[in-house]
Amino acid sequence: MEMGEINNKEVWEGFLLSCEEKSFLDSWNWGEFQKKEGNKIWRLGFYDGEQLVGIVLVVRIKAKRGIFIFVPHGPNIIFNYQFSIFKILVDKLKKIAKQENASFIRIAPIWQRNEENIKIFKNLGFRDAPMHIHPEVTWELDIRSTEEELLRGMRKTTRYLIKQAQKNSDIEIVKSQNIEDIKKFKEIYSETAERHQFVSFSLSYLENQLSCFSPDNILIFLGKYRKEIISAAIIVFWQGMAFYHHGASLLKYNKIPVSYLLQWEAIKEAKNRGCQRYNFWGIAPEGKKNHPWAGLSLFKMGFGGYKKEYVKTQDLVLSWRYWLTYIFEKLRRVKRGL
Repeated sequence: MEMGEINNKEVWEGFLLSCEEKSFLDSWNWGEFQKKEGNKIWRLGFYDGEQLVGIVLVVRIKAKRGIFIFVPHGPNIIFNYQFSIFKILVDKLKKIAKQENASFIRIAPIWQRNEENIKIFKNLGFRDAPMHIHPEVTWELDIRSTEEELLRGMRKTTRYLIKQAQKNSDIEIVKSQNIEDIKKFKEIYSETAERHQFVSFSLSYLENQLSCFSPDNILIFLGKYRKEIISAAIIVFWQGMAFYHHGASLLKYNKIPVSYLLQWEAIKEAKNRGCQRYNFWGIAPEGKKNHPWAGLSLFKMGFGGYKKEYVKTQDLVLSWRYWLTYIFEKLRRVKRGL
């Protein structure tokens, strides 16, 4: 088994085309976005002879509480090579961590949550992270059916509210790639963050995402009621999938079904682009009715679809400094009720 850096976008994206489990966090553009954010990255490939059998995007994150090495939604590995590549990868990550003075390695795997996959991490000394960075439980919808079939597959209330919104002449859904519209999104996104007690991404962070995925892979959806923007979403389109990446809404208009029509328009846009799956991103863990995402999860699940659970975010401790991060994140998780 040989390992080396990949510097060719076509090679990288071509391998991902063959992967069933993946997200835009694995994409070449996500690596470009990380560089724009000032983060150092490594794009590693694993070869069995001349055959590329695995890839991984590695990101150096400098947070207020220290430096760590992060693998978002990876690694992406052909199944038969999972264990052998992972051992090599961890050795490489340890070397990178030492060079970068990182206190721990964090991996948010997009691997199915089962005993076999959990054991791979456990055997190499990983532990469950105190908080996740990217979703560990997601909600996905197969959109290859006709629009009529998709509507029939929705919760009755969801279908009704979509139809009501379509009849309401005061409601309008606008699609945009204009970077100036990120500011409009940010306004209601900040209110949403305050309401749900999470730290919102900065305007420059959102602008960098739009610039790295434009012009073909990202859209801003703005939902208007009587000309006022009251709901918004940022949707990423990549390799036959659409991802509901960011969403926001104004509480004072929560009885106006703009968000339902906005999601339906995003799903139809994904179908028009030839996507086969629509990923609603994260939902609350099952059985947690008081979870801060419970209401949002019910909204997403109303469109029909199925749940996917991935191995929990994993940490490999390399320094006593890790425990400062552990305590901080544990307290933040309790405060947010996650």
